Amino acid sequence: MTSRRQWITLGLATFTRFSGAILMGTVLAVIVEARASAFAAGLVGTAYYAGLMLFSPFWGAFADITGRRRLVLIVTGIGGLLAVLPLLVADSVPVAIGSRGVYAAFLAGFAPVALTIASHHGGTAGRGRSIGLFNSARSGGFAFGYVVSGALLEYVTPVDIYWAIAAITAVSTVALVAVSDPTPTPARDVSVGELIAETRRRLFPAPSDRGHLHRNGLAWLYVAVTLRNVAVLGIMAIIAPYLISVVGVAEFTMGVLLAFNHGSQTGFMYALGIVSDRTGRKPLVVVGMAGSAVFALLAAGLTLVPPGSLRLVFGAGTFVVLGASFSAMTIGGLAFISDVSPEGRESELMGIRETARGIGGVAGPAAVGAVATLSSYEAAFAAASLLAVVATVVVARGLRETYDGETGRVVVDP
Repeated sequence: MTSRRQWITLGLATFTRFSGAILMGTVLAVIVEARASAFAAGLVGTAYYAGLMLFSPFWGAFADITGRRRLVLIVTGIGGLLAVLPLLVADSVPVAIGSRGVYAAFLAGFAPVALTIASHHGGTAGRGRSIGLFNSARSGGFAFGYVVSGALLEYVTPVDIYWAIAAITAVSTVALVAVSDPTPTPARDVSVGELIAETRRRLFPAPSDRGHLHRNGLAWLYVAVTLRNVAVLGIMAIIAPYLISVVGVAEFTMGVLLAFNHGSQTGFMYALGIVSDRTGRKPLVVVGMAGSAVFALLAAGLTLVPPGSLRLVFGAGTFVVLGASFSAMTIGGLAFISDVSPEGRESELMGIRETARGIGGVAGPAAVGAVATLSSYEAAFAAASLLAVVATVVVARGLRETYDGETGRVVVDP
């Protein structure tokens, strides 16, 4: 298969896999909130991030040790498809939460493995372009999933939507059959003990030398990422039912509003990457954390805006703020970690960042959902903004700049 066909096939698989993931999460949050409570809807998000956090190291370790990356993609696709089937048999709140967690456990194997394959398809000279194409397909899938979720919620039954999720996941899995694996890692057999040990090391990194965790205040970045994600991922876990039942928008409009988040990230990611190389890393991290607090307050204040077109414009702007703040935090944070990483330790330090993000994703949805149930959505979002403010203070005071934009030099602690 030609390189162009490989890209089309891998792009289709990526687009549909993340479309299905967002479609499932958004729909289940709305359905579970209507049947139970905002707290129960939050548990759908908690199950999702728990599955990602716990199983991403396992699939990554399996792929890296055995070299069977294409097999991992196909197996996790089949697993995701099977995770949807219980909803077709027993459409209840506990089944919804459980199915979401199992779906995430298999989805966890897709992104890191597919990104590795995409990177190798581009070669050394085209690696940046390859990663950009992959992320564009992923962002497009997220945006499409949001829009479709709103349309389906408005016009068809939940069981019909579950069939749609299964069909989209199946398309992704079938497309992967035609994807070749150009990675150089040879396939080999491994013991269960070796796989468990490597998974544990990735999930709970324990380097013998911890001095580099304090370079330029790196440890504070991990603390801030955790706090920020408790706030933002907690809000996003229940934002769909909030928009429908409290803000008062139609289901389709809800999906369109949510799509502004990922839709705006495509442009922000590219532009802020250039800014990072000119102004340094810390300003972007601080702005990203502060923007997350602003997003939470804007979301809480949506009901204060008069209904109609003005409220819709305000809502769209709210999610553009989220897209911009996420992009700034991500670009600045990843570059910061790369700057301070000792040779051979970058993947490990990136892994700690993902663990911090996962902790926030597990704690946030349940916590924000609980406050929304006991009080109100607006109060829950306002309270969450305080965590993002704390995260902003942490990075503003704790991080020390690693990059001099004028000289182009990396400046890190010894």
